[in-house]
Formats: sequence, C-alpha cells, structure tokens
Amino acid sequence: MKMPRVFACDATECAYNKDQQCHALAITVGDTKAAQCDTFWQSSEQGGDPDAIAGVGACHVSDCQYNKHLECSAPSVKIGHCGQEVDCLTFSSK
Repeated sequence: MKMPRVFACDATECAYNKDQQCHALAITVGDTKAAQCDTFWQSSEQGGDPDAIAGVGACHVSDCQYNKHLECSAPSVKIGHCGQEVDCLTFSSK
C-alpha cells in the first residue's frame, strides 16, 4: 500500500502549513469517533520539512471507507476546517 499524500490543507494557522501545503513528513488522522487531523499544531514556530509534502501515516477513524487496517487507502486527502476542528475532509463514512 502506498502512503496517500495530503494534496491540500486549508488550516493555514497550523505550524506545518505553508502556502496551503502540509510539510509534516506524515500526519495521523482521528480517533474512533472523529476525522480530526491529530498532527495539527498551532504555533508561531514553523514546523516540518519545507521540501516535503505530507503523507497520511495512520488513520484511526474506523468507520471511514478508506480505512484499511488503520491505514488510509484514499488516493490523496484534503485537510481543512469542519466547524471548530481541523479534519480530514476526504473522510467518507462506510
């Protein structure tokens, strides 16, 4: 299985976000109830590798159709705001 890439991130206040791209090496999505980006971190310090585009390292959202053995099988994901949270907007319920 190939690690899907984060093709866009609208959470511009995240320390890993630069120009709506995630520069963490990999992100973790959610818990068993919500598709939150668990890697989201608000900080004045810029984080990540400016030459890298993040992949999805793990997905803990058990009711997502793309969750296969706690790994994301979507071709790519988009991260953004859902109410007050920063979520995986690619999430799709089974």
